[in-house]
Amino acid sequence: MRIPHDPAPPPGDEASTRIFRAAPNYYRYLLFLWALKTAFAVLIVVVALVIPIVTASVVLVKQGQPWGLALVLFPLLLLLLDVLACLFKLAVLRLEYEKRWYVVTDRSLRVREGVVTVREMTVNFANIQNIAVSQGPIQRALGIADLRVDTAGGGAGSSTHHGHQPSENLHTAWFRGISNAGEVRELIQQRLRLLKGAGLGDQEDLWHPASGPASGVRASPGLLTVLREVHAEARALRRVAEGAQ
Repeated sequence: MRIPHDPAPPPGDEASTRIFRAAPNYYRYLLFLWALKTAFAVLIVVVALVIPIVTASVVLVKQGQPWGLALVLFPLLLLLLDVLACLFKLAVLRLEYEKRWYVVTDRSLRVREGVVTVREMTVNFANIQNIAVSQGPIQRALGIADLRVDTAGGGAGSSTHHGHQPSENLHTAWFRGISNAGEVRELIQQRLRLLKGAGLGDQEDLWHPASGPASGVRASPGLLTVLREVHAEARALRRVAEGAQ
């Protein structure tokens, strides 16, 4: 199986690139969930197949049917395949933990996760609408959390399952299993404020409703400044034209 290469930085100043990784406790969290699923899968095979077939085999042998012992091979084979599948999932789990990337520049962020199915999402800061931290009881005990970044069309209402994976959403990027969720959130918010101060975008404070009849129209402070200058020049030209008449 080909392991995906490391992701390239998203758009922005390369010198501002920050790379974050899932915490070691996140792998322990995944191991805990894997152990629960494995125990449940093995229990299902044992209860539904192994015990009934082994019981039937013992009965057949007691009745003088020695071929009944061959029946035991079938559930044992299924149990072996089940264990091998669980071990394969464990190997994939380790690779998915190691190949999980969260990259942030001064203009955007990129999230890459998965090795069997690779999922990569790039978000421009101009499209970010909400940043939130979610943390379940097990994550709280391990000192990790998930950082959710909602973009246009996503919103804070994106649902989250109580298990390992929050619900997939094309408008939501997840920094899963990080131990410094507050630091990452503050970094993104700080760079959003820098973009706002540079007049390159706005998320909350940059846009203000215009007054007058077109109250539904919104304009940025930069645009309002340009409009005021145009208005002043138009008035000056008007005074010059009136004086020339």
